Amino acid sequence: MRKTLAAALLAAAIAPPAQAEVWKLEARSIPFDDTSPAVPIDYIPLDHAAKPWRFCILYPHLKDAYWLSVNYGMVEEARRLGVAFDVFEAGGYPNLTRQIEQLKGCASDEFDAVIVGTVSYTGLTAEVERIARLKPVIAAVNDIDDSGITAKASVPWTEMGAAAGRFLAERHPRSSPPVTVAWFPGPHGAGWVSFIEAGFRTALADSSAQIVMTRFGDTGTEEQVLLVEEALEAMPDIDYLVGSGPMAEAAVPILRAHGLEGKVSVVSTYLSHAVYRGLARGRILAAPTDSPVVQGRLALEMAVRALEGSLTVRHAGPPISIVTPDTVGNAIAESSLAPASFVPVFTLEKE
Repeated sequence: MRKTLAAALLAAAIAPPAQAEVWKLEARSIPFDDTSPAVPIDYIPLDHAAKPWRFCILYPHLKDAYWLSVNYGMVEEARRLGVAFDVFEAGGYPNLTRQIEQLKGCASDEFDAVIVGTVSYTGLTAEVERIARLKPVIAAVNDIDDSGITAKASVPWTEMGAAAGRFLAERHPRSSPPVTVAWFPGPHGAGWVSFIEAGFRTALADSSAQIVMTRFGDTGTEEQVLLVEEALEAMPDIDYLVGSGPMAEAAVPILRAHGLEGKVSVVSTYLSHAVYRGLARGRILAAPTDSPVVQGRLALEMAVRALEGSLTVRHAGPPISIVTPDTVGNAIAESSLAPASFVPVFTLEKE
């Protein structure tokens, strides 16, 4: 009853005025609890920041189009609101020590608040708790221990994995002939990997698909090329390659080169520019999208609200949808992908 009432009050508190910009989001009925019911909301972003705030923003890396799209969302929102930021990227998920040092730098008086896309679920906790005594800390995209976190712009990564798993389960019900899957969850220790893997495996359990090989690795394209080549060498008769966007991107030309296009199918666990192109060309079967552009915008907007005392939604993100060759289109691209001409922005001054 308490959850139902809280959900109703949350939805009622965010009714949009006429002509206002509206973001279709899902808030968690219990903030920071991804297992709590999702509450669809019409989220009304601020018109403008009250001050030219400056943010310290941390990313795991900018090696793939996913985080480039998050960066684009933050750039667009910062310009709209009239605020500034500096971005620091760790260079990859193995680089926890580097990100801790970058987070320490965010304690500087130069920055009013911190937005962190973490490389580790618990690795930053001690430093986050210290900095949270000085300024707001907003979590963006990747899941993180909520100690010291002011707000989260994220989706349940368990559901991202489950969406990919359900797609395969619907194609291959439990009673159908068995098919084999090579599974590429992502890097060990990253805040999202254990959740996406749990969701994928749970959804796949109700199917005839069997995971016969698992390969962990950083989401850089070079690393994923090596993993895909290794998997195909070991099992050239595999039915599916399933994993991160860079894995799917790497798999398409590799399958063509090996003469396996049409014999081995590819499913991505999230959307990127290359995955989008693969879907449009029918070379990738499916990919869930969590609208990273929208998540970037929301994290920036939440940081402004936290500073200005107007933060009412502490944990929300866009709804997850599955994209197939039949459903690719402009609306999906606009919410999920930076324009092709966009290059990373590391420092943005107030315009």
